[in-house]
Formats: sequence, C-alpha cells, structure tokens
Amino acid sequence: MFAEYGKGPNRLVELGADGKVTWEHKFPSTAVIFDALPNGHVIYAYGGKPTGVQEIDRDHKVIWNYESKCPQVLGSRRLPNGNTLLAEQGPCRAVEVDKDGKVVRTTPLTTTEKGYHLQVRNVHKLANGNVLAAHEGEGAVREVDADGKVVWEYAKVENAGEAVRLANGNTLIACGTQKRIIEVTPKGEVAWEFGPKDAPELNLTWISSLQVLKNGNYVVGNFLRGQEGKGAHAFEVTRGKKVVWMFADHKLAQSITTVRVLGDK
Repeated sequence: MFAEYGKGPNRLVELGADGKVTWEHKFPSTAVIFDALPNGHVIYAYGGKPTGVQEIDRDHKVIWNYESKCPQVLGSRRLPNGNTLLAEQGPCRAVEVDKDGKVVRTTPLTTTEKGYHLQVRNVHKLANGNVLAAHEGEGAVREVDADGKVVWEYAKVENAGEAVRLANGNTLIACGTQKRIIEVTPKGEVAWEFGPKDAPELNLTWISSLQVLKNGNYVVGNFLRGQEGKGAHAFEVTRGKKVVWMFADHKLAQSITTVRVLGDK
C-alpha cells in the first residue's frame, strides 16, 4: 500500500502481489503518511482545513475522526492501546488521543523550524513511553520524554521523514534528500548505511518512509520528486544490501511518500 503525492493524484493505493490495483482511496486533502491497521482499516493524517486524523474502512466509510485545532497535521500512528498519536505543527507537539477523541497526553517537541509545514512528520511512541520524532525542515531526529525534554538526537540529515527505533537500541533514519538510509547508535555513530552507490538502479532521490519487516529487511519509500519516471518508488533491502524487490511502475504512479507491506508475518 502506498500514498501518492506530487504531480500525480493525492491518493492511497493497495497493490496485489501481481502489481495490480486492488483498492484505492482519494484523500480528502493533503496527506502523505498512513498506518495500515490489522483489521484492514487505514488511518491517516490530513492537512487541509480542517486538519486532523481519520480512520476509514474498505468501503471508504469514516470510522473515527479527530479534528485538530493546529494549522496542520501530517503524521499519525495508531498505538497498541487503541489511542492515536498525532504530530501537530504550529505549535510543534505530539498529541495522544483516545477512541472518544479525548486528549490524554500532550508532549512538546523541539525544532528550530519556524514555518509549521515542515516542523514534524512521522512520530513513533517508544516502549519506554518516549516519543521519537522526525523533524523534516530541520533535518533532525529527536527522542523526547513525557515532559518534552530531549533525551537523544541526531541532527545531521536532510528532510527527515521517518525514524524507527530498532530492537538493538539503534535508530534507523530516512535521510530524505541525502538519498540514504542510516542506522545510528545511541552515541551518534553510523553503524550501517545504504546509499546510491549500493544500488544505482533505484535512483535514490528522497528517502521518505521506513518499515522494518519481521524478517529483518527494510521496506523503503523513495519519493521521486523532480525525478518522476526514473528508478524505483519503493523497494525491500536486506542488511547485506541486497535488493529483494522494487516497485517501479511509472504509469501507475508518479511519486509516492509512504509505503507499507501489508500482512507482514
């Protein structure tokens, strides 16, 4: 499943194993990040007026909706406890909302970006209760505690769209227009990197999303903004830097942001 954004329509598309479209949904307004739920529903943030987060079923029915009072929301996650974590922009903060739409926790996020549109993208709640946030405009990834105190950061990337904390304690970072994926240790050392030289055929342009599969491989979204028609929209890569598969249908899509493999077992 992928979110298309850019020169093509802003939509959500599911593909079968044969590469054919099995389901499609048109977003109500600007959307670039989604979360596929175990029950087949999809939750995504939308950045129009109003802005917020909604959950839809496969009949396009809105099952749950939360409208935010901030200027724009583009990142959200459904948490294991059933609550929803959203990344509000202007002011920049992570907000946790329950199924009844009640705000149960608000966590300030730190960024030097003044314009709200690029303040924050994907957010993940960690096992320790902290929030890991990707600050796109600043090119930084920060972990903050419940009070918003920065307890870890890595600020040496560009257009950071997503960061994932790995089981070994390191952090996997989508480095946007640096055209690379890196794994960073708690001390800020790069332990693993995948870039253009590792697979030139992919035409790495803007690394926009990350998914860690249960087999240990990574599924990567490659936003082809300005490079439409060239390379791969998405791919799966091993720790040994072998590309398992790539999605490069340029008739079906021009540029995509988030991509997720469904039903990972």
